[in-house]
Formats: sequence, C-alpha cells, structure tokens
Amino acid sequence: MPALTPHLEAQMVARLTAKDFPAWADTAAKVGHCAHPVRLHGTSTTIDAATGEVLSTYSSADEPLGVLHVRCGNRRESACPSCSRVYAADTFHLIRAGVIGGKGVPEDVADNPLVFATLTAPTFGLVHGRRNGRKCRAFTPKGIPGICEHGRPTVCHAVHDDQDRLLGQPLCPDCYDYTGHVIWQWWAPELWRRFTITTRRHLAKALGVPQSRLPNVVTLQYAKVAEYQHRGLIHFHALIRLDGPKTDTGFAPAPGGATAALLTRVVEDAAAAVRFDAPRLDEDDRVRRLRFGTQLDARPIATRRRTDDPDRELVPEQVAGYLAKYATKSASDTLDADNPHWQRLRHAIDDATERTDADLHRRRIPRLEHPYGLLGKWRHMLGFRGHFSTKSRRYSVTLGQLRRARARFQRRLAHAHRDGTPLDVGDLNDLLRDDADETTLVVGQWVYAGSGWDTDGDAELAKAAAARAREYAAWRAEKKHHNR
Repeated sequence: MPALTPHLEAQMVARLTAKDFPAWADTAAKVGHCAHPVRLHGTSTTIDAATGEVLSTYSSADEPLGVLHVRCGNRRESACPSCSRVYAADTFHLIRAGVIGGKGVPEDVADNPLVFATLTAPTFGLVHGRRNGRKCRAFTPKGIPGICEHGRPTVCHAVHDDQDRLLGQPLCPDCYDYTGHVIWQWWAPELWRRFTITTRRHLAKALGVPQSRLPNVVTLQYAKVAEYQHRGLIHFHALIRLDGPKTDTGFAPAPGGATAALLTRVVEDAAAAVRFDAPRLDEDDRVRRLRFGTQLDARPIATRRRTDDPDRELVPEQVAGYLAKYATKSASDTLDADNPHWQRLRHAIDDATERTDADLHRRRIPRLEHPYGLLGKWRHMLGFRGHFSTKSRRYSVTLGQLRRARARFQRRLAHAHRDGTPLDVGDLNDLLRDDADETTLVVGQWVYAGSGWDTDGDAELAKAAAARAREYAAWRAEKKHHNR
C-alpha cells in the first residue's frame, strides 16, 4: 500500500462518510474488492433456448451505483491482489486436477507417470546467490581468476539471506552479458516449444516406436508456469504426465513400460539436447546458440520430495500451490524498481531496440517482420513475452471451464436468493458441464464506460478490504489444519 498522503487520506475519508458508501461497499463486495474494475452500461435478457420464453432481464441502471462493475481479471498480484488470488486459485485447481483427478478428470489419472521438472536459464555472468546456507562463492571457479579484467573480485564470502538486496546482482556488471541475457529471455518461449517437441521424439525412441505412431501408444501432457529469478531470468516449472493413447476424454492409463523413471530420463535428455540459433539483432551482431541451463531438476512425483525443500514431503496440494504461486508474479513483483541490475537490463533492451529500429530503417521492412521488432513493448517484463501459465490441451480442466462454472454458480446463487429457496450444494457437481448443455441464451448490449474506481482512495479501500479477506482466509485455513 502506498504512503497515505493527505490527499489520499482525504479521498478515503470522503468515501467512508459519503451517503452512497453502502452502495459503493456493496458494489465493491460484488467484484471481490477488485482494484481496477471495468465499468459497463447496458442490458441483458435471459431466454430459454428451447421455447424462446424470456426468463429474466437485467439492466446496469438497477445497480446501486447505476453502472455494472466487473472484475479486471488481471493475474498479476502487484496490479490487482483480488483478481490475482482468483487466478491463482483457478490455476491451483487446474494443476491439482491433473495430478489426482477431480473437476471432470478421473481419479485414476493419479496412476499415470508424473514428473516435476524445473528448466533453468544458463549463466550470463557470476551473480550473488544463496547456496543452501553456505557462502555465496567461497572459491574461485575453475579457469576464472580471482580478479576479473575490470578489477573486481570473482568471489564472494558472504552468506546472503532472502532479503539481501545483493541477491541476483552480478559480481561484475561490466562482465555480465546483458545482451545475451535479453536475447535468451526473448526466445525462452521458443526453447520451451522445442523442448516439448524434443521430449516427444526422445520418448518415441525410448519406447521403440516411430514418432508418427507415438500418439497410438502414449501421449504427453503438461502444465507449466514461469518464474522470475532474482537475476531477472525466467525459469520454467512443469508437471509432465504420461497418458495412454488418445481417447474421447484424453485420460487413458499409461501402458506398461512407460514409467516415471523413464519419463524422468527422457525429460533430462530432451532439456539437455534443445538448441536454438537466435537471429541477429542487426548485421553487426553475432548468432547466439541458446539452450537451457545445466541446473536441471527433474524427479518423479512418486518421490514425494519438494524441489524447493528436499526435507519435506511433496503432496499434490503443495505441487499445485507451488506452481500457482508463480503464475501471479511478474518482474516488478520480484525486482525492485531501483534494482541496479534491473536498470541495466532495461538499458540493454533499449539499446537492442535502437539497433532493431536502425535495422528496420536500413532494410525497409515492417516492424512485425523483424524478429525483435516488438522487443521494446516487453521492456516492463524484462524481455519475456511468453505466457506465465500454460498447459497441454488434455492435461486437465481449462481456466475457461472453471470461470464458466463460477458464473453458473453465481447465477444459481442469485436465483436462490431472489426466490428465497436454499441452494442444494449436491447439485453443484454439474457446474463444469460443456456449454453445449446450457439450456438458456443470454442476449446483451453493453457499452464500455471506463476502468477503475472514481478515486485512488476508493482503490486503496478496495485493496485493503481484499487484504483483510486474504488474512481471514489464511486464518481459517490454519485453524482447519490445527483442528485435524
């Protein structure tokens, strides 16, 4: 929360003492205290698709504030804590369902081989880090002198804690390959794409079947999230599962011989084999051969050991929570705005953009035809342009299905409140039905009226309420855990 300036305090007090505060509070509660809700004007009509009967009508004019507010849906915690919490919860259930079943996924999917893998970035220079409680760099790496060419030490004898601002900072910024860092980050999604292709090729070879026939034997499913490290590079964390041949549901049991140990070896070999020759920034640049880092961590889920804490058991809820947590993060959540390393990364992106613009002018080609034409637009993400949470088509339920199920629940809850009848929780198992099973049609006309609350004070009140809701949910979860 930003510092409460007199102007911000005055806005908050004005809202709390306003006559329409109950209406505002009710509106804020309906959108889960979203920090930047979207405002809409319009109407909608719900019609029975079979008979054409009008079941109900709705108008935004009937809302307490005379306008419909809907969630912004931003996944980033720094942008909207409330919506990012919903996104993380959906990602949690999506990932968890692919591990143990549920949400329309059969429970026997838990019997299929499953591997938890972390694909890291390569090194672009020595940086300060945590070494499991040991000194940062208590020795000089082989082949590297104790002093670099710029006169800075290549060793560090400090033991850094989690809050140390030196974490991720290069020991020598002038030795660090910032251009290589930015180019690797830009092509990280391409490396992941090639990793999935290479994994299937290695899997076919390990099972002794032609690659064209692999879908008739096994299918590879995964859920992946991206995480920013202190040094500003992306790591990929993924759950990779082996299913049997394709079926209507896509959750067939894996055949004999397709084990978690086999999948682990295949993932390790594929990650080590992936290579990509990145295009040059301009005619004066060199071709860089990109790859993943050597610190690959791939282990069967059956080992029940967490990759971030080997002494604790690894259970499905922890795996899902571990991955969902990173799906809501961004560069600004990991790095401070005044982080010197981050500042130099942004300058490296600016320099690369200038070189790209000059190359575009020289070659007289459209910006979209240049491999780095849009690099500057991703400056705020330190050059990473990929999705932070992705999955294969048949891994589990989709985020869209979960969102539609939530909308169906809200409609049923609203109807129950309007009619004064109890909502039978036992009837909620069909909320994940396909849209084809819907028996109603909603026809609406909506006009965009704006985004955000009226004042910054309103936004801070909404964020504060969302924070209290998170604290209460955490308290209830802890209390439930202690009562077991």
